[in-house]
Amino acid sequence: MSSRRQFLQSSALALAASALDWRALLAQPVRPGQPDPLTLVRGTVGTFTGRGGTIGWHIDAKSVVVVDSQYAATALTCLDAVNARTQSRAIDYLVNTHHHGDHTGGNGVFRPAARKILAQRNVPVLQRAAAERAAKAPQPGVTTPPPEQVYADTLFDKTWREPVGNEVMSLTYYGPAHTGGDAVITFERANVVHMGDLVFNRRQPVLDRPGGSSIAGWVRVLEGVLRDHPTDTIYIFGHAGTNFPATGSRADLEVQRNYLTALLDFTRGEVKAGKPRDVVVKFAEPLPGFPDHGPLTERVLGAAYDELTSGT
Repeated sequence: MSSRRQFLQSSALALAASALDWRALLAQPVRPGQPDPLTLVRGTVGTFTGRGGTIGWHIDAKSVVVVDSQYAATALTCLDAVNARTQSRAIDYLVNTHHHGDHTGGNGVFRPAARKILAQRNVPVLQRAAAERAAKAPQPGVTTPPPEQVYADTLFDKTWREPVGNEVMSLTYYGPAHTGGDAVITFERANVVHMGDLVFNRRQPVLDRPGGSSIAGWVRVLEGVLRDHPTDTIYIFGHAGTNFPATGSRADLEVQRNYLTALLDFTRGEVKAGKPRDVVVKFAEPLPGFPDHGPLTERVLGAAYDELTSGT
């Protein structure tokens, strides 16, 4: 008998014996003797790290949720790990925190297993527009066709809330920030929040102006999240810098907020000093006060300059 089959049979027996054993099941490796790609954070919520934005998940005896899908190859690894714990039960929701390819590129892998793909209303529109831009301007040396786009089929505007098994999942759109469609996903009973790319933990953020980004809006969004969640909330981040984790506390959100505020203040000072854009974007040093984030990039400074000088 294969080790996978043995695992599934033992899992079924454990669940039949006691519903309380489900949490112990979450802590077991996918296959005996192999590293576990799923990391439990708290309650029934955890993370998967591969290539792309951090995937979140909720698994209990009654429901399965996956947040973000990375790219196809790592999506398949994640799906295999989830299936091993759930005896291949259907995924109730695949949630996309926003439209970027490192968060939606694996949608096609999860699509056959997911009853619904859930996202903020702007996400499919932004995803289509990004795919069209990429098709018109292919990267030099890239000969492989872009991945087939799979879009969310269940959309919300400002808020969404529903029980998922023994959990309650709520989604909130606070306004333009990293993009024009970032959702904050809260697992209320576990008190765990998936931030998507609203937090780049101690690394340079991506500011997608064609996709609706607003640095000033991003600051307001983070302040709203901090206001709406208790002090002991655990947060999952889309990305993290070297030697920094993809999960953390409100202190990490405060660092992200303070960094973005300082970025605007620094760039505003450069603009007031009369420096042209091509000079401002060449400041290749860390933002003063934030050495962990590494040197500023032209893309980050250019986005800040354009936001301040265009009034949007």
